[in-house]
Amino acid sequence: MTSATNHRLAMQELKAQEKAARKAERERQRRVARDEAAERRRAAKSGFANVANPRRSTLMTILCSIFAIYCLFPFVYLLINATKSQADFTSTFGLWFGGEFNLWDNIVTVFTYQDGIFGRWFLNTILYVVVGAGGATLLAIMGGYALAKFRFPGRKAVFAVIIGSISVPGTALAVPQFLLFAQLGLTNTPWSMIIPSLISPFGLYLMWIFSEQAVPTELLEAARVDGAGEFRTFFQVSLPLLAPGIVTTSLFTIVATWNNYFLPLIMLKDADWYPLTIGLNQWKDQANTAGGTAIQNLVITGSLITIIPLVIAFLLLQKYWQSGLAAGAVKE
Repeated sequence: MTSATNHRLAMQELKAQEKAARKAERERQRRVARDEAAERRRAAKSGFANVANPRRSTLMTILCSIFAIYCLFPFVYLLINATKSQADFTSTFGLWFGGEFNLWDNIVTVFTYQDGIFGRWFLNTILYVVVGAGGATLLAIMGGYALAKFRFPGRKAVFAVIIGSISVPGTALAVPQFLLFAQLGLTNTPWSMIIPSLISPFGLYLMWIFSEQAVPTELLEAARVDGAGEFRTFFQVSLPLLAPGIVTTSLFTIVATWNNYFLPLIMLKDADWYPLTIGLNQWKDQANTAGGTAIQNLVITGSLITIIPLVIAFLLLQKYWQSGLAAGAVKE
């Protein structure tokens, strides 16, 4: 009898505990709902929101839309006018299509005009980017990592030199570089484009700062204790952690080399070594020469083709940016 009574009391106590737990859970849910409602009201007044309660801000939407239109306007202009013939280009509204759709014909003509010189310019640009920008990225990675993780005499002086180099515009150095390369007999050669492109003070500074934060010193010490040499530690331990910084640096150097105009303008005289920037500018100015033919439709189409590799590069490499956006955001 006592056992049955104890069992019944235990069951009643268990049910009471379950009832109290359900009541506490309902109270918690009501409290959360009140907090969320208060947060939504606060966000509606301020125009901003937290991550848990996203709300649309009309002002921010308008500003972002204006900025997006501003950024996309040149691309839309290229895309529309690349479909026009030369006659339609000069006789129709610039932001609407012409009477005929000549995009494919323009592309074919761009690669066949003047014995296919555009293809040579395209390959020249690829060469300057792969060797010049690729070398600049590699040197920036290794130099920035060494400056961040090794202590040596003169380190602060190196930092001052890098900061000073960033503040000097490239156009100010173009004439001294030309005089130097003229003395060495390297003007009008690919080396006059590649060698200056190997130096990227901003890329070196960026990798220095990124290596300081992205690679824990304790991880390097653990690798050294396990017997790994400095090169193995760099390539197998540090390099994967530097991926977002490497991609950022490489894109900066690629865009700078791809769009470089002033340096090849003074260094190169042979059209066979022109990059796309100088070649397309030569086509643009062709109508101003005696007996020259206006080919603005080819210039526009060539410009559209020129930016496509950069767009592809940004789209393919953006995942590495996203992987590093939250680095250091969580306290451990």
